[in-house]
Amino acid sequence: MKSDLDILLVHPNASNKIYQDLSKDFSAIEPPIWAAMIAKFLLNKGYKVDILDCEANRLSAIEAGKIIGVAKPRFVGVVVYGQQPSASTQNMVGAIELMKQVDMYGIPRIYLGAHPSALPKKTLLDDKRAFVCEGEGPYTLDALLQVDIFNEEELSTVPGLWYYDLENEEIKNTKPAPLITDLDKELPGLAWDLLPMDKYRTSNWHSWTNECDNQPFAAVYTSLGCPYKCTFCMINSPFGGSGFRYWSPEVMIKEFDKIAEMGIKNVKIADEMFVLNPKHFMALCELLIERDYGFNIWCYARVDTVKEKYLKTMKKAGINWVGLGIESGDVDVRQGVVKGKFQDLNIVDIVNKIHDHGINIGANYIFGLPNDTKESMQNTLDLAIALNTDWANFYCAMAYPGSKLHEDFSANNPEVLPEHSDYPGWIGYSQHAYETYNLPTETLTPGEVLAFRDEAFIKYFTNSDYVSRMTDKYGATFTTELDRMLSHTLKRKFIA
Repeated sequence: MKSDLDILLVHPNASNKIYQDLSKDFSAIEPPIWAAMIAKFLLNKGYKVDILDCEANRLSAIEAGKIIGVAKPRFVGVVVYGQQPSASTQNMVGAIELMKQVDMYGIPRIYLGAHPSALPKKTLLDDKRAFVCEGEGPYTLDALLQVDIFNEEELSTVPGLWYYDLENEEIKNTKPAPLITDLDKELPGLAWDLLPMDKYRTSNWHSWTNECDNQPFAAVYTSLGCPYKCTFCMINSPFGGSGFRYWSPEVMIKEFDKIAEMGIKNVKIADEMFVLNPKHFMALCELLIERDYGFNIWCYARVDTVKEKYLKTMKKAGINWVGLGIESGDVDVRQGVVKGKFQDLNIVDIVNKIHDHGINIGANYIFGLPNDTKESMQNTLDLAIALNTDWANFYCAMAYPGSKLHEDFSANNPEVLPEHSDYPGWIGYSQHAYETYNLPTETLTPGEVLAFRDEAFIKYFTNSDYVSRMTDKYGATFTTELDRMLSHTLKRKFIA
């Protein structure tokens, strides 16, 4: 660790609490994309920057604090993002523990990321001696690093900044920083050399199309934001609203070149909606086809954005997995939370076409959405079993900070949220934690929804049609992996 740093960007670690025993062998360890992009931005501005990835290095808050205390950077930025957008909140557990350690060394520090941006006031009130960034972060940090004296006159020049005036006991904040519009110019890649790239691993299922080799692993964005407004999602909280910005395919292919040079095959395209604008994703696919790197790529799409005419090119480019947000098997439930018209589409037909082109599907389902009943949740599980996709993620509905659901529940029914004083706090937003605390519905308690979710996972992955299809596809290796996965049982505090 360098000792003359302007700023140390830190990715916190609470994986053992967030994933329980799954953190040992199954949960992915993903490169902290935002920390690496911000680092590259600041390096290009001439600052001395480093990254400390506590999760990848398996560092406790105390161990990380000691490292930071020795390095003595001028500033510490804790970047609170997750492996999917809504996972930022669960990482606040590790962020808060780490910040307590950094505070003991008297080093100025700032929270950045989706959760702090969604709840800047709450984040600040919980840690009044820290700064909080509302927004993307690069412009805020650039301005903050130019401040010599932390008085109101100088801090007022820093956009997107929240801080607590201890002398006057007042919360103060500045106007939001503008969004970065030219991604190619201002965020041209990641600071890969600051990351322990040999320590990252992909999810167990993603590795099935790479001979079960889950390391090494890289993840990149090719776009930022999302044009949709699903009520359960908080992806746009750092961006001030829905929208989409792209890096050009010509710039992005350079990042894929670097990934290939590092000998990495497993790649996640982390865009919330990669398969959306064909001028973007098809152009990048064509460049990947030219390179023929043999990547094992995973990306995301909506059911209504996947067209059969794209699939051949996507597969040839190395896209072996598409994550599809199906959410619910009940049209009325889905229509209540998903913004768009894909409730009218033939989901079975689209899934079959994707499978026919040799692309695997990781389908995503949510139990306990506002209009859900025991019957509608069973409809969702029945649909999942009928679709028989290569992987399925089963989630419980959460009112993630930054989402419309959180806004509504905070205003009308705050006592059901995990951060309520009677409940577990931010760790309650983790889907795999002991303290998972999901939303109730009008007819179901949080425990009933969570119990259904955990039972659904077992029913899906032990279903004879699923096991038979996947064993035919991958052979005995799959059976071994499945048995290993099912040997883990999540412990739950709030199951009724």
